[in-house]
Amino acid sequence: MPPPFQLLASHPALDFVNTLDNRFVDSGPSELLPRYADLLAFVEQTALVSTRAVNGLTDRADSPRARKVLAQAHTLREALAAVVYASAATADSMSVLETACKAAQQHQELEWKRNGTTDGSAWQAGWKWGRSETELELPVWALAKSAMELLTSPVVQHVRTCKSDTCRWVFLDTSKNHSRRWCDMKICGNRMKARRFQARQ
Repeated sequence: MPPPFQLLASHPALDFVNTLDNRFVDSGPSELLPRYADLLAFVEQTALVSTRAVNGLTDRADSPRARKVLAQAHTLREALAAVVYASAATADSMSVLETACKAAQQHQELEWKRNGTTDGSAWQAGWKWGRSETELELPVWALAKSAMELLTSPVVQHVRTCKSDTCRWVFLDTSKNHSRRWCDMKICGNRMKARRFQARQ
């Protein structure tokens, strides 16, 4: 089966913003995360949460608490969207992001592990979710961590919006000259070229 989400943004936090599709269309947006199970599928596909942790949370995906966590995820997403679309942050959006980021930090555990060298001799510290992997809030914490990593990195200057008026998905422009215009050339790029050709005709 094809993957459930189109990950075109080159960063999971921006792919997260794009899970409210058609947000600028007159007929109204399309929610791609209507259930907690969809949120789990998203964080698994983006590798923000391990398959093992996702499997451990699936049995509680229909619980009242899971629905509350889903609402928290939507709130986080819209706070992040407010920042990346406006290229600025309001007090409200920053408050939501700060609260979510602090919660994520509080639920990480520091571990001492081998750094992957071939001889296995080098060690380094790293963060893991540890006991928090069993908490329903894990997807929100993982997404908040990803959002903060983006917003506090110099690459945030290269966040772009698809030039298609009917799309406007956000993405990280990783092209050599930072001249990427479309979320996907095969989808929006070709569609806009066809429209311009038809207009000229």
